Amino acid sequence: MKKLLAAALAITCAASLFAAKKQGKVLNIYCWNEEFQSRFNSYYASKLPADVKVNWVMTPNQGGAYQQKLDEALLAQKKAKADDKIDLFLVEADYALKYVDTPYTLDVKKDIGLKDADLAKQYKYTQDVMTDSKGKLKGVSWQACPGGFIYRRSIAKDVIGTDDPDEVGKALSDWDKFDKVAADAKAKGYFMLSGYDDAFRVFSDNMKSAWVDKKGKIVIDPQIKRWVTMTKKYTDNGYNNKANLWSAESFAGATKTGKVFGYFGPAWFIDFCLAPATLDNPNGEKALGNGSYGDWAFCKGPQGFSWGGTWICGAAGSDNIDLIRDIMKTLTCDGAVAEKIAKEAGDFTNNEDAMAKVANSSYQNPFLGGQNHMKFFLASAKSINKNNMSMYDQGMAETLQAAMADYFNGKVDEQKAWDNFYMSVTERYPNLKK
Repeated sequence: MKKLLAAALAITCAASLFAAKKQGKVLNIYCWNEEFQSRFNSYYASKLPADVKVNWVMTPNQGGAYQQKLDEALLAQKKAKADDKIDLFLVEADYALKYVDTPYTLDVKKDIGLKDADLAKQYKYTQDVMTDSKGKLKGVSWQACPGGFIYRRSIAKDVIGTDDPDEVGKALSDWDKFDKVAADAKAKGYFMLSGYDDAFRVFSDNMKSAWVDKKGKIVIDPQIKRWVTMTKKYTDNGYNNKANLWSAESFAGATKTGKVFGYFGPAWFIDFCLAPATLDNPNGEKALGNGSYGDWAFCKGPQGFSWGGTWICGAAGSDNIDLIRDIMKTLTCDGAVAEKIAKEAGDFTNNEDAMAKVANSSYQNPFLGGQNHMKFFLASAKSINKNNMSMYDQGMAETLQAAMADYFNGKVDEQKAWDNFYMSVTERYPNLKK
């Protein structure tokens, strides 16, 4: 499938192939979870024309399933009936580059019609990620994704003696300090992290080199080796709870009876992933007393990083260009909407002025015990760059984490784990070499 798409994308499409027709009555949106759907429904759906139906096509991201579903639909786009054609599709940082330099993504300015003035307040890196080799912007995002450390207030008080974000931040401001607190937490019966992959994104985002060089050779950055060393130490010393990222065991550490000190993540992880996992009653009020909700806070942590991000792409061949333009403009360019999303959903949105306004306001995040955590993101968001990105990021991360889990668990030695990684990743990407 991947080879088929790559070959197809290499062919220059005739302009007539994807000429937009009159406004359609079905808006087909391809995505992998309900995050964008929730933003769309809360902050745009009321503007939809009454005669337009939204069709959500959701496929889980794991194992490349979403990309395969999307690729099949893009390859069939030319022959698809108007109401079946993709209009919008979502991509994330790990594989965005796969779709940027292709004729399947519309030019946000020339084809869709957004103006430079509309886009002026967005964080630069969010546009850099989606700019093709000819300088065309091929997607926009409503969010920026600087990350930090989300920690349990009650555990911080027990281990460090305070839950104040500024003081906890000082205690965790570098990896040596972080290791010391991990040892102290272990002595009191806690786990510093839930499992093997918790810190992975902190290190991978700080890689100096991309996973693959220009000759197709796999490159292992020193930051990745540092993650392996640290995670083996944390596993052997009992500093983590031996859970895999996204597993039920990982999130169980955040429940009321959980013993995990904290999790690394950006704003979307706080709101969309961690907060729901802390509730004893998922249908109850999101308030202090419902599970561990409200017993959390946020600080920068030992190393700045960013993680993820979701971009909205207009699909060539769509018959809903006017609607695509209005969706993009409303959700990613409107400062008032950006401010509203941040205050109501906890997302760090893609508008510098709006985020500065929220950071300096009386905004309080109830999940974080009333903390206004946005101030911790401001400087980090402006400094993010994605020069180390490649189209292989998702596959490399998933394959490495799977291979190293056996090493962390003592099933194989480190060399065998690396051998298994190279074998698996070259099976996944036959064009690459060790």
